Amino acid sequence: MTQPLLRFGIHNFLNASPLLLPLKEKGLNVGFQVIIDSPAALADRLKSSDLDLAMIPSVEYFKLANSYRLVSDMCIASRGKVGTVLFLTKKPIDKISSVAADNRSRTSVALLKILFSFNSYLTIDPFPPDLELMLVDHSAALVIGDPAFKLNNLDPSITVYDLSEEWFQQTGKTFVHAVIAVRKNISLSQIQKQFLQQAKVEGCAKIKEIVRDYKELSSVNVEVLENYLEKQIGYDLDKEAIEGLTHFNNLCYQQGIISKKYPITFF
Repeated sequence: MTQPLLRFGIHNFLNASPLLLPLKEKGLNVGFQVIIDSPAALADRLKSSDLDLAMIPSVEYFKLANSYRLVSDMCIASRGKVGTVLFLTKKPIDKISSVAADNRSRTSVALLKILFSFNSYLTIDPFPPDLELMLVDHSAALVIGDPAFKLNNLDPSITVYDLSEEWFQQTGKTFVHAVIAVRKNISLSQIQKQFLQQAKVEGCAKIKEIVRDYKELSSVNVEVLENYLEKQIGYDLDKEAIEGLTHFNNLCYQQGIISKKYPITFF
């Protein structure tokens, strides 16, 4: 009897493309049905069992780590400036009263709370990633992913913080933006496990092809996009990345962003 396809959720930001390309090309051959959605939506769909495994924000993994296992050696990470997790403010940090936060992400909102000491009356409101509209009624905005590449010719009064860079300056550790989590009752075959590891290798070897075919950012300099994928984004959940992920988990707990800490477990 043919095994049912596993529903694999992945987002379609540029930083996921080296994993998404092989999945779209060969995923069906090894039993994966690829489903594309925003990072936040993928987390909700995995939680509701609408997906079997998914690339989700790391903070969403922390919330339900006892229900998931991580695919080993795969993530989206950075060490230093990355350019796609941007906090833009019209006022000094201690004067900010409200933040319009990109409604597609949750890890970045948690990171924002950890990195900066805001006033106790701060409000953070989910918002579509349109900077002009975000700043109409808010002191600051948080923009993630591809739209950040298009934030050109900003008003000189706006201060821009790269949250990945801020994290590295404060901690000296890798920041893990997203992980691939599998629901505990789901099994992957050995072929599927091998395919995922090989997909990462194949995708990272096709950066130039990916950038050339990536229509969503056709107006952005090709060299900027290639540098982003090759030098600013990492895909290995190695020792340094695990240390960074663990530190972020601890800080989320200390800040009350998550109510309980669970050990990180791998598939």
